[in-house]
Amino acid sequence: MSATRAAAPLAAFVLHRYDWSESSVIVDLFTRAQGRTAVVAKGAKKPHSNLRAVLLPFQRINVTLGKLPEGEGASDIQTLRQAEWAGGLSMLTGEALFSGFYLNELLMKLLARHDPHPALFDAYAQTLPSLADVDELRVQSALRAFELRLLREIGLLPDLALATLTLQPLKPEGLYALRPEAGVIEAAPDEAGVPGAVLAALQAALARSQLDALQQTCALALPALKAQLRALLHYHLGSTPLRTRQVMHDLRTL
Repeated sequence: MSATRAAAPLAAFVLHRYDWSESSVIVDLFTRAQGRTAVVAKGAKKPHSNLRAVLLPFQRINVTLGKLPEGEGASDIQTLRQAEWAGGLSMLTGEALFSGFYLNELLMKLLARHDPHPALFDAYAQTLPSLADVDELRVQSALRAFELRLLREIGLLPDLALATLTLQPLKPEGLYALRPEAGVIEAAPDEAGVPGAVLAALQAALARSQLDALQQTCALALPALKAQLRALLHYHLGSTPLRTRQVMHDLRTL
């Protein structure tokens, strides 16, 4: 059975790569069928390797994997037998490039290896083109929508249509906040809260896996939602800041 799976091409994106030897690299892939998977791409650094032009971030590829021979590395690392470009958008540049690496870093730090999330994979593929939009509001809405999908997929997002403590439906006109340990609560008087109607609409879009509707709803309360999701992610990521977020901040400061 495992040999059959290894021979079947997998839809994938490159999240990260780093040197493994003089001629090879380790690549962290986000695959639709197997989740986040580490592979060794032997010979990928050689000038004439076909893999050099294929193992690029934000490009959908089809890969064929096999197990790493015993004694050559970690037991959960597979060999990359073949990789082919599967079509997709042009390479991200500028701010869009940093936004893309931000998504990749979230996936690297929050997804366990070999834990498939096909719906999240599809959301990632659908989000990437939005990052190159000239409308900054749409870009920020796409980022917030993906953060919500990611948190929901890994079980870290409460039901946004209910007050977590009482499990009562939110008041549409009320203002609410997301807390890592308390869930959805009423916002403090001096806090920018998210309207209950917006949170309920977000929950409905998440339940129906409607990314377009989720992005459009995020735009209705973007500043408050951005601050609350940032705090929620920071809590679950721990004390180490995201590198891409820090780099973006430093560049904007300059």
